[in-house]
Amino acid sequence: MKKEKLTIAEKLSKRKYKTPSSCIWAAYALLARSPFFGPRYNVEYEVIDDINKCEGPAFIIWNHQSRRDYLFLKNLIAPRKFNMLAGYQEFFRKKFALLFKLAQIIPKKNFTNDPKSIRDINHIIKSGGTVAFSPEGTSSVFGHNQPIVPGTGRFLKYYRVPVYFMKLKGSYLTSHKVCIDDRIGKVYATLSLLFKPEDLEKMSPEEIDNKINEAFRHDDYKWNKIARIRYNSKGKIMTNMQDMLYKCPRCLEELKIEASGRTLKCLNCGNGATMDDYYDFHPFDDSCKIFDTPTDWLDWERVQVIREIRNNSNFVIKEEVKIGELPKYKLIKDNNKTSVPCGHGVISFDHQGIHFDGIKNGEPWHFDLSYSVIYSPIIQNDLTQFALSVNEEIYDFFPKRRVVGKIILVVEEMHRLHFNTWKNFPWNDYMYQDVNQEKK
Repeated sequence: MKKEKLTIAEKLSKRKYKTPSSCIWAAYALLARSPFFGPRYNVEYEVIDDINKCEGPAFIIWNHQSRRDYLFLKNLIAPRKFNMLAGYQEFFRKKFALLFKLAQIIPKKNFTNDPKSIRDINHIIKSGGTVAFSPEGTSSVFGHNQPIVPGTGRFLKYYRVPVYFMKLKGSYLTSHKVCIDDRIGKVYATLSLLFKPEDLEKMSPEEIDNKINEAFRHDDYKWNKIARIRYNSKGKIMTNMQDMLYKCPRCLEELKIEASGRTLKCLNCGNGATMDDYYDFHPFDDSCKIFDTPTDWLDWERVQVIREIRNNSNFVIKEEVKIGELPKYKLIKDNNKTSVPCGHGVISFDHQGIHFDGIKNGEPWHFDLSYSVIYSPIIQNDLTQFALSVNEEIYDFFPKRRVVGKIILVVEEMHRLHFNTWKNFPWNDYMYQDVNQEKK
């Protein structure tokens, strides 16, 4: 009897992990240090506490700023070998599949418990290896760090092994999720010991979480106001910025912003600015209302969303979307795609949760998700799409309108209103002042 062919997902579920071989690690090191990769980003490395002097297992965490961070981490801690976690869906893309397998990179489903990855991590640590992961669960979407995934402190406390920290500055400005083109400038990567085993033993999980969030606290846009580093955007510094800065601060209209090249402009009232390669705004004239940095603008938009949903029990966003699913047997060859088309429909976000009605693979498809299990959408490539985990399967959603920036804020703040497991930072408490705090 002919043996049935395994799907990609089934192969991943059966894969076992070990510390990468010395030969593969040497090849990986050559790749990371080749002129076309690590060095081209002008990285300045600093080692305060050398992980190579650490005997036995360890964790490495970092403030995840961009898709290039793995290169900087590899060069910073060389020659130490480690197993890294990467987004589960990335293992379905041909350009990563072989490298991930050879480098013993472990798949992790974003923002979920994912028992398989926990077992794989446990095996590596118990065998004396090193595991590197980002507690934020994803790279920075808007330029500043996000709160770490709930349960991180409890997880680290369980193992009580040294936790090293790579602090990145400038990586987001080099390669971000608004426009995925590299903008070469400068990156700083610093390695230090964040927790000793005895620290983890005496600290509570909440204290561990708080210390990580404080250590990660960083805003690349604000940082560069002082660092003054030029990032070569090749004239595209504002390209796609309307996906992040979707609301005009002067006329308050949404989705009327147009951004391309070096210019951003509200098509409703004419408010706008240009931007230079230092990421500085230059308003058209004195009548324009422009924030100091894109993150200041984004934080203002978050405050507007908080007020909008907490003062309106009937709040809802409905968007026409196309949907994509992970392939079963053939890896995705197109470097710019993260799924294969499988349907379309309407997705909505209200106080009850996330709802979809449409067609998948020629059949009617409907789902309802609670904000108790979804606290932020998964952003893989850029802000033209987002992903959600539905019945433990990951699907991409491509809205007809450029509204992903607002959808991210709505999902996050709906979760915080109704469940608040994934809390905002204490330094953002001002955002919730003078709004109705009761659940709708």
